[in-house]
Amino acid sequence: MKLHYRHEIKNLITLAIPVMIAQISQTAITFVDTIMAGNYSKTALSGVAIAVSIWLPTVLFGQGLLTVLTPIISNLNGAAKREQVADQTRQGVVIALILSIIMMLVLYNSDKIISLRSSADHPIDPEMVDVAVSFLRAIMWGVPAFLLFLVYRNQCEGLSNTKPAMVIIFIALLANIPINYVLIYGKFGLPAFGGVGCGITAAIIFWLMFALIRLYTLTTASQHDIRITPLTKLIDFAIIKKIVILGTPLALAYFFEMSLFAVVALLIAPLGQITVAAHQIIFTISSLTFAIPLSLGVATSIRVGYLLGKNKPILAKQTAYISLAISFMIAVIVALILVIFRSPIITIFTHEIDVITICLQLIILLAIYQASDYLQVVASNVLRGYKDTKSIFFITLISYWGVGLPVGYILGLTDLVMQPIGAAGFWIGIILGLAVAAFLLIARMLYIQKLPQDVILNRASR
Repeated sequence: MKLHYRHEIKNLITLAIPVMIAQISQTAITFVDTIMAGNYSKTALSGVAIAVSIWLPTVLFGQGLLTVLTPIISNLNGAAKREQVADQTRQGVVIALILSIIMMLVLYNSDKIISLRSSADHPIDPEMVDVAVSFLRAIMWGVPAFLLFLVYRNQCEGLSNTKPAMVIIFIALLANIPINYVLIYGKFGLPAFGGVGCGITAAIIFWLMFALIRLYTLTTASQHDIRITPLTKLIDFAIIKKIVILGTPLALAYFFEMSLFAVVALLIAPLGQITVAAHQIIFTISSLTFAIPLSLGVATSIRVGYLLGKNKPILAKQTAYISLAISFMIAVIVALILVIFRSPIITIFTHEIDVITICLQLIILLAIYQASDYLQVVASNVLRGYKDTKSIFFITLISYWGVGLPVGYILGLTDLVMQPIGAAGFWIGIILGLAVAAFLLIARMLYIQKLPQDVILNRASR
């Protein structure tokens, strides 16, 4: 038993570290955008903040739908059915292209979404709105590339090969910095695009990421058998239906989680540029710390799916427990780092005293929610490995929109309980929502694991 624990810890770490580096690099792109936009102007930072709050839930809906490819492919890999992997990927490409059209239309009409929050009594600064809309209409041209990148990334990770995405996204981060600098500040004879330059850069970077991952899958020897699998159907509605049925709950869960932050950003927008900027800084730090549990969660999903494909539900269960224990220990360490080094962390983003003052309050709340956030991410990925995706959707909806947002709104903008405390009230609501999500997701995981083994294996092989 102890030997298995050591073996699984090694497997999880081996899979998780490349995913974590990839996720940190991907998040660092937004991190760099925030720093550069913040140093350009407060208006640029606030505009990018509003834009990102719409961009993330939109793109993560597509990511959530496509991410189900990872446990599907890992299960096929564990069951020695690699000849079926190519068909899953090809239909993933079809879904990605259809989703791209829908998402680009949403982003193009982002001005209508933002205007829903603006009113005569509480108008949103028109300069912020202009930056946000222009940013989104620039980044939308990178949507097809980003979704296609995800399809081939999920293929690689489903085959327990997490390193390609790590290398590619790190290259993208390195390329993002100089391109951002040129476009934001207007170098080499180009106009200074300000915050909009971040959106143009992102679209360019997404196409670079897709080109590199596709080049890898077309040339690596480890996927030669996948490449030569003959094309049976250009569009296979049976496979598309399976991916959509399993992936839609995940897509909605991703959307509801990130749209919570989007709605919070829109709700606090009338409070002014200082509050919006502070919220964006803390959200960016949150996104960076989120890379750790997400990478561990992806690794767990891959291992659980693989072990279930091998008809080893007991080992899959033990892997889930190991991952939860690791996530909790790391969460405590990260929380302590955020509290102890809060001042130097915040001054990386801004030197404006008013913004720093709000950030120093919010980062304490960010530290508090680390444990529940880490546990809920890993538990949801365990359920993804079991292909129990519907429960993730319902739990996310209840936790974030039934608990988190109402509590945040009451504390942040009303005097029902106390004098409104602005952004801090919404972050308290987020803490409660994440705690409820962690409890319900772990409870659901325990319920699934108590089912008869044949039922577990049948569900996982769908």
